[in-house]
Amino acid sequence: MNFDLTDEQGMLRDVTREALARTYDIDALLKVDDTELGWSRDVWSALAEIGILGLGFEPEEAGQIELMVVLNEIGRRLAPEPVAQAALIPGGLIAELGNDEQRGLLDAVSEGQTLLALAHQEPGMRGLSTRVTTRAERQGDSWTVTGRKNPVLSGDCADVFVVSAALETGVGLFVIDADAVSRHAFRTLDGQRAAQLNLDSVTAQPLGAGGDAASGLRRALIRHQSALCAEAVGAMEEALRLTTEYLKNRKQFGVPLSKFQALTQRAADMYVSLELARSMSLYAAISIADGNYDPVIAARAKLQICRSGRHIAQEAIQLHGGIGVTAEYPVGHYAARLTAIGQTLGSADDQLRTLMGALGSYETVSL
Repeated sequence: MNFDLTDEQGMLRDVTREALARTYDIDALLKVDDTELGWSRDVWSALAEIGILGLGFEPEEAGQIELMVVLNEIGRRLAPEPVAQAALIPGGLIAELGNDEQRGLLDAVSEGQTLLALAHQEPGMRGLSTRVTTRAERQGDSWTVTGRKNPVLSGDCADVFVVSAALETGVGLFVIDADAVSRHAFRTLDGQRAAQLNLDSVTAQPLGAGGDAASGLRRALIRHQSALCAEAVGAMEEALRLTTEYLKNRKQFGVPLSKFQALTQRAADMYVSLELARSMSLYAAISIADGNYDPVIAARAKLQICRSGRHIAQEAIQLHGGIGVTAEYPVGHYAARLTAIGQTLGSADDQLRTLMGALGSYETVSL
């Protein structure tokens, strides 16, 4: 089986890598992190110009493999721009389920003028659950939504929200203008931004034809989980590269650290973890590209990402020593991002629960 990228996918990777490499080093990241927004509008516009913010809106032109390629590079550079959460994931949901008027938003999204956010997570929610306590009520020809959403990734800067809410039967999705909601912005542990939304009988427009949208919501969550896996792989790659370079250049007792066999063995174990994560991320993306939105596959991939990310982050810091946790050096920032990804849309324990819940669907093997 050939796992190589196509020429077009390779070009997309190279263009994304070049655009981000020109922009971000550790000094630039620290500078933009101190701003209220936490990312650069100029970089956002540059990503829009090369077509990244509209990937997947037209499935025949780009799909999950293209998203994986882009998110790999975002993870590699620790770029804080909310490409997945403020454009590709909620935008893909509107492209799939929205009506013609709602799809009209996507031009402004792909051009970098409008920011979206998927407001689905609620306090206590785990994994890819579609059960919500936020409720939608119909009043004549209009709908209102009441509840609390937290955390909403990129909810601090979104112009339009796609909000999940319980119906009498199933869960619906609604489009709500940001001016209609009360939101409290906060920083996440990795320095990115999110918000809590308080919805008090807010006027809402059903996404598309309305009704139960649980299956479409689940597909969007699985796409997002795959995107997170891809971003984590990029971050792991760079954390490992920084660590191996440090071992080659840092000397102790007059010789490079790479001459100490115990340290090189630990670096080799990091490489094994990276390759396991890379293969599972690719497995998840290929499955989605083939139209197979299997939560078990998503859980397998995320579980390996959580385990590999934790291992690589810890070892990268340990092998660097004290410099690994300083703000002026990037390794600690990679560890923080990998930790945050590991907790987004379900931790390793949540993925194990999903896998254990699927055990009953397997047949018993007898010898």
